[in-house]
Amino acid sequence: MRSPTLLALCLMAGLPTAHAASVQVTVLARDGQPLPDAVVVLEPAAGQAMPAAAPLNHTITQEKMQFQPVVSVVPVGSRVKFANMDRWDHHVRGGPAGLVATGTYGFEFRLAGREAGKTPPSNELAMDKAGPIQLGCHLHGSMRGFVYVSSSPWTAKTSDTGVATLAEVPEGAMRVRIWHPDQLLDPAAVNVQVQPVTAVSVPTQVQPRKARRVQTPPSDTY
Repeated sequence: MRSPTLLALCLMAGLPTAHAASVQVTVLARDGQPLPDAVVVLEPAAGQAMPAAAPLNHTITQEKMQFQPVVSVVPVGSRVKFANMDRWDHHVRGGPAGLVATGTYGFEFRLAGREAGKTPPSNELAMDKAGPIQLGCHLHGSMRGFVYVSSSPWTAKTSDTGVATLAEVPEGAMRVRIWHPDQLLDPAAVNVQVQPVTAVSVPTQVQPRKARRVQTPPSDTY
């Protein structure tokens, strides 16, 4: 974690029907560059009931000494399969991400290296608690990944251009929350009024880390 930065969030809502909007959120870092892999969450602002998102099946691979994707977003109740695509063994270690842990997870298992012509070794877990999870590997400390388990159906991850799009968002008062793997604490939620055009800026404390150099083990490892 590094010094605080300013994250600018520009929210534009286009109205496809009389009661729902397609919300586009652009997240920028302090230097004005797009911020990828930021999780954008919308929630009703006045305590209204929030519909549950349908659980899904999602796969995270360990490939070329990396978790792919680095950041995954899934609804509560989803099942996540971890598969090892490398020729050498990996661990999968999951724990709470950040200093404020909501929906604390703790799991660990080992996946053998993939053998040519065979199905990649894998293990599947149910994600039944909301909150961010940090992934790691005991054998290779540079490996780092995240799973954000959301209770809101209006949750999306920003692309390389810093943009996340959320569909079928109801008009009216909503809260916007941003989560990023490199933030120290969860920023305060911002109240917005979802309508055909809305713009808002949100200060947060997040500093993206520089990507680590990945060193691949020699071919005869394991």
